[in-house]
Amino acid sequence: MSGADKIPVIDLAPYLAGAPGAVQRTARELRFALTEVGFYFIVNHGVPEPLIRGAFAEAARFHGQPLERKMEIVIDRHNVGYLPMRGDTLRTSTVQAVTKANLNEAFFMARDLPDDHPDVLADRRFRSANRWPKDLPGFREAVVAYCDALELLVRKLVRLYAVALELPAVYFDEPFRDFQYKLRMTHYPYQEAIADDEFGIAPHTDTSFLTLLAPNDVPGLSIRTTGGKWIDAPALAGAYVVNGGQLLQRWTNDVFLATPHRAVNRSGGERYALAFFCDSNIDWPIVSVPTCVGPDRPPKYPATYYTDYMVQYQKRTYDLLASQQAAE
Repeated sequence: MSGADKIPVIDLAPYLAGAPGAVQRTARELRFALTEVGFYFIVNHGVPEPLIRGAFAEAARFHGQPLERKMEIVIDRHNVGYLPMRGDTLRTSTVQAVTKANLNEAFFMARDLPDDHPDVLADRRFRSANRWPKDLPGFREAVVAYCDALELLVRKLVRLYAVALELPAVYFDEPFRDFQYKLRMTHYPYQEAIADDEFGIAPHTDTSFLTLLAPNDVPGLSIRTTGGKWIDAPALAGAYVVNGGQLLQRWTNDVFLATPHRAVNRSGGERYALAFFCDSNIDWPIVSVPTCVGPDRPPKYPATYYTDYMVQYQKRTYDLLASQQAAE
């Protein structure tokens, strides 16, 4: 395979250890991955393995509850809570016409804001308190601890993104202070018979600046290369899969890719996945960075904000929310 037909592996150990030259070297690897493939693995990332194992265990424990218990915290307009099986259809996909709902169920949580936070009290969109399950002792604590560890990693990663874009290393520090994130804890049942247009998650691109997909022993992810070929992402022990999305494209004026991907569980058993979607602070304007525009490269996208973008995405994607709003 050519370099663009396989997912690069980036070793973060030298960068995290502050080794001489590691920032520039790792940033070059990152730039190649995001301009040629749109996906990469990271190893030696520093996220403790017990936290990862614990988060997977909590995903299985949550989804093992009776449906009526999960429906007590059904997903709301802030996109937190439980999304039932076949609860979303990716009509926003630019990869293919999607007509069937995704064959998965998921629990969504965001930054764990306290009930008395000003944004929570104001019912500000996408800044609500989370919807936690009852009678699952330790669930909240384990999931929040996992997200806290990933938040630290993301703040280190965005400095590499800045250097890869020939910007000062601290360029994204302020946009990613108190940044927006969503953790999606997904359960994919085994698909014994696979229709052409039925997937665990249909072909799509993420909306995020970056997505971190936790190390998984059960494969299921496939990505579409720039040449149009679908390749399966291997299960690489201990490695996160990282990719960019539509808002990263806007930040970089299409210099960095938002690569189409899909998921189908052919493993013969249950599959769980932990996707951590990251974006800038909700109040930060999303505009092309200075190194990605110029007289011969005008901005392709108008300035936007996370809330505006996600409201439109949510309207077209989440069937359950659309039906709820229609009934109101």
